[in-house]
Parts: sequence; structure tokens; C-alpha cells
Amino acid sequence: MQTRILLTLGLAVAICTNAQDSKEAIRDRVNAEYPNLFELYKHLHANPELSFHEEKTSARVAEELKRAGFEVTTGVGKFGVVAVLKNGSGPTVLVRSDLDALPVKEQTGLPYASKVMTKDDAGKDVPVMHACGHDMHMTALVGTARVLAQFKNQWHGTLILIGQPAEERGGGAKAMLKDGLFTRFPKPDFCIALHDDSSLATGTIGYTSGFAMANVDSVDITVRGVGGHGAHPDRTKDPIVLASQIVLALQTIVSRELKPGVPGVVTVGSIHGGTKHNIISDEVKLQITVRSYADEVRAQLLNAIKRIARGHGIAAGLPEELLPIVDVEGEYTPATYNDPKLTERLAAVFRGLLGETNVIAVPPTMGGEDFSEYGRTGDKIPICMFDVGGVQQEAFAEAKRTGKSLPSLHSPFWAPDPEPTIKTGINAMTAAVLELMGK
Repeated sequence: MQTRILLTLGLAVAICTNAQDSKEAIRDRVNAEYPNLFELYKHLHANPELSFHEEKTSARVAEELKRAGFEVTTGVGKFGVVAVLKNGSGPTVLVRSDLDALPVKEQTGLPYASKVMTKDDAGKDVPVMHACGHDMHMTALVGTARVLAQFKNQWHGTLILIGQPAEERGGGAKAMLKDGLFTRFPKPDFCIALHDDSSLATGTIGYTSGFAMANVDSVDITVRGVGGHGAHPDRTKDPIVLASQIVLALQTIVSRELKPGVPGVVTVGSIHGGTKHNIISDEVKLQITVRSYADEVRAQLLNAIKRIARGHGIAAGLPEELLPIVDVEGEYTPATYNDPKLTERLAAVFRGLLGETNVIAVPPTMGGEDFSEYGRTGDKIPICMFDVGGVQQEAFAEAKRTGKSLPSLHSPFWAPDPEPTIKTGINAMTAAVLELMGK
């Protein structure tokens, strides 16, 4: 019995030693790759492209993944990249990065800041910037590809790395799925992704189990009326007054119709109507963003918006043909639900990698992410997206001490602190894949 215990202890020590050696070897590999990866990061940062225009970005990511030893297919869902590396029998794991940038004028002052100007889909000249850190995501994806290709003796199965277009427009994931991501290529058992975080310090990981991000709907309301002279409102049906009543009434949906504690957002982001001081217009346009987690809450919010708009139109005395028109955009971004079992499994790995205090459970947000689409097919594949802190540690500490605001994602001033963010991202993603595919 004593001999068996000693043998068991010896085996446990050997496993721990091998795991620690492996962790150090991977860190060394990441450190060795970093100078080249930083050059890639600077190139991607300085050359951003808008959603569904990622032609050159896609080509560069494809080239890097091919060089790492993956079998690469381009043009999936327009500019999507799919890279496959088979390494014996075992699980299939998909790792996703997004490719696109935003119409934002960069003001970071970085020597490699974007100066790109391009035309958007409407033909308007706009500046372009990686204000959401997708350049960091791509760099981490390439770094993860290089490391895992070097350490094939430590995992088995099929690894799929994808570069996804148009995350910012919420259509890229759906486009890749429609183009056969889960049918033309091996179907994953797990889908994982990372995102830089402008509210966490470098060297930390944030995770959310369950609902992490929201359903995102865009709603347009056309409020109609009968125009006329501002001096004779009695001869008109004023759509500006009606639109104002509708805006105020919409605020009661979350506060008075949802059960207390159920998350929901109804924000009127735009209101336009009228042309002159003394003219009562015949039309006002409202643009609304609607956020929720549960699908039934989403339906409740959208139905309430339609009911309130119609009801106020009737109360104003409008005939049927002039009642407000409510248009809910058909394409919406569904809520991101991090599979709890998968999320807790990866969080435990990150604690072993970075230490307990550097792995933080963060509350869900009302932001949107079309990474959610990969978990909402009929296959119900478990997904998990985790956050990688991107704020320079000194700046984070100062903000915590003084209450000073930090630049948020989508800000013209946001850029992650590159070296620790990229290295943490690669180490964490590599550790996540090895947890799911390791021997």
C-alpha cells in the first residue's frame, strides 16, 4: 500500500513538473515570437479596413496562418479566413478573431497610428481605425497558431482558426456560417475567442459565465402627421409633439413593464424632423437601439415599442394610414451566452496560468458580439469569449486612485498596451486550446 502511495505521489510530481516545464516553454516561445508579432501588429493597426472590405487584412492573416503550417481557405463569407491544422484524432476546437475596423479618426498619437481614409458603403469619405482592438485579436490568433504548431506533441485533434469579417456590423459570423463554416470544414466541439478590454489592466483575464453580451436590435420609427404653418397648429397634426410623447412613453417599458431586476435597454439615439422655426413638419424619424438577454424579453420590448407608437398615434387622432411606422431591422445580433461548464473550465486554466487575483469574474454588459452566432446553430456548440486586459498598469492604477476616466473601446484614444496584452492573449488562448485538446 505504501509503495502504491509513493508511486502515485511520484507520478503526480512528475505531471506537475512536466506541466510547469510546458508552461515555461510556451512562454519562452511567445517571447521569442513577439518582436515579429509586434511588427505584424503595427502593420495591421496602421492599415485598417471597414466591415466587409477587409480584402488586404484577410490576405495578410491568411498568409501568416499558411506560413504557420495550416491549410488555409479564403473568401468564406466574403473575406473570411479558415485555417485548419489536423493532428490526429481528438476534439475539434475553433478559435475566432475578427478582422474589421471602425469609421473613427485615430487620436492616440502612436507612431504607427492609422491615417487611412476610405469610402464607406454610402460613398462618404471616412477615417478608419482599429478602435476596438481587432488588430490585437488578429496578432494573438497568429501567435497562437505559431505556438501550437510548434507544440503539436502536446495536443491532438483538429484546430480551426478563423478570421471573421464584419463583426462591427453584426453580419460576419452569419455570413461565414451561411457559406459553410460548419459544413465545408470540420464541425467544432468548442468555439472560443478573446477580446481586449479597456477596463482591465494588462496581465489580467476577465470572464463571464452565462449571458455575457446582449441581443442588439435596431428599430426605426417614422412618426407621421399633417404639416402646416406654425401659427396655426389647430389645422395640423404635429408629428414633433407626437414623437416627443412617444420618446417619453418608451422610457416606461423597462421601468414599468419588465419584472424588476430583468435587464433591458431602450435608447432613442436619434430624432430628426422639421426644417424651419415656423413650419410644422409632416414627418419625424426616430432611431432606437434595443438591448436584452433572454429571447422572450427581446420580444416583449419590441412588441411594446410597436404598441406604444401605434397607441399614441391613435390618441393624437391620426387616421390609420398616418399611424407611425415601426420598422425592426431583420438582421440583429443575438445575445452571447458563454457555456457555463466550458467557461469555468477555462477560468480554472487561466488561474493556473496567471494566478487567482489576475482572473476576474466580470458582470455581463449590454454590448453586442456576433460571436454568439456560433453557439446558436442547431448543433448548440458550447462557446466562450473571454477578455484580455489592455490598460497599461500604471494608467490603470492612477485611474483607480483618482477616478480619472480611461478611453473606452471605440474611442479615438483607445489602443491596448501592446506587448503585455498580446503576450497574455497568446498564452491564455494557447492554454485554453491545450486544456480542450491536450494529451
